[in-house]
Amino acid sequence: MPDKDELLWKALATGASILAAVAARNVATAGWKRSAGGDPPTNPADPATSWGEALGWTVLVGVIAGVARLVARRSAADVWQSIQGELPPGLQEVDA
Repeated sequence: MPDKDELLWKALATGASILAAVAARNVATAGWKRSAGGDPPTNPADPATSWGEALGWTVLVGVIAGVARLVARRSAADVWQSIQGELPPGLQEVDA
């Protein structure tokens, strides 16, 4: 059974990831509107959406969301480490 620290870390990391996903979607939508001049596709899988539009949107959202999630989780780990004095459960320094 996970201990209190593990559960707390999972909640913190999940919350940070959710906030990052929302921010990433907003950034991607604003970027799409600015560059493409219109709204992004609502459903890229819809056959009425062109392949170029579908792939462009998917790549844009994927890259921005991946980077945002990484930044959020690393930031959460930094906060955890500054408060607890050690890395969060499950994260460990890797010896090169």
